[in-house]
Amino acid sequence: MPLPLQTAPCSASGPAPGLSPAKELAVGLGLCQIWLGTGSPLLLAPLLLRYWGYWWCKEGETISTATSNLQALPQSCSPIPRTRWGRMKLLGAVLLAASLLGTAAREEQSPWPDDPLRTCFFQMLSGVDGEFCRGDLEIIYPELGDVGCTYIPKCHQYRRRISREWGSPRVRYPQAEKSKKYVLVLVDPDAPSRANPRNRFWRHWLVTDIPGADLRTGDVKGLVLTDYVRPTPPPRSGYHRYQLRLYEQPAHEAIALSPKEQVSLGAWAMESFVEQFRLGSPVASTQFLTKYYED
Repeated sequence: MPLPLQTAPCSASGPAPGLSPAKELAVGLGLCQIWLGTGSPLLLAPLLLRYWGYWWCKEGETISTATSNLQALPQSCSPIPRTRWGRMKLLGAVLLAASLLGTAAREEQSPWPDDPLRTCFFQMLSGVDGEFCRGDLEIIYPELGDVGCTYIPKCHQYRRRISREWGSPRVRYPQAEKSKKYVLVLVDPDAPSRANPRNRFWRHWLVTDIPGADLRTGDVKGLVLTDYVRPTPPPRSGYHRYQLRLYEQPAHEAIALSPKEQVSLGAWAMESFVEQFRLGSPVASTQFLTKYYED
């Protein structure tokens, strides 16, 4: 049942100097439209005119409460107020409704990725993925800090930035012995996907002869056998694990990749490499999960 319209006495005053009533209302609606960034405020005018009763006509006439649409108005009546005060009241009503609509619209929008005021939540790994992290090994990216044992969140475009912008992370191992050297390996065991890892242990970083003193401060210096390759999961391939393993390097052991290994990063026989150079089990390990930044 439609809401009743209040009858409004007509004003005998003519339009005030300046913009015509129609133009003043159009300007007001245009401001609403610009403020909201949409055309929705234009739909508010008929609603307000119908239910709020801001109608003016010639002197002595009123509008019936049964009026249901603009076409039903008497020809002598005008939906535009004839006095400046009336026009201001109508414009104020439109602005108020537009403000309420704009607040609701902004609440429904997706979080702005670059808004520093937005809260970003980090989800920790659990189960088998969480058990992989041990030994207090830290992998530190700009703005994110230590991402060990977490999912990389999509907010603030972190997934895109870790895949497209940021270089090699800092790696810190506070328990490293200053007199020893270490081997650092970063691999993706889920290439091209966790469901079908036919190219598993895709090599993203391999550094040997890292002094323990440098690892304690997070400054990785050593012999780079594979330059750092950013995590770049393919579209629609789900989450990928990026596993960081730290090995203690045997004394006087020269470690190198074979010519075949140097040619390709994918389908790397990491277990054979570890066994060949007697690296044993990692002294510490961690991992983070991320996926294609537009998924």
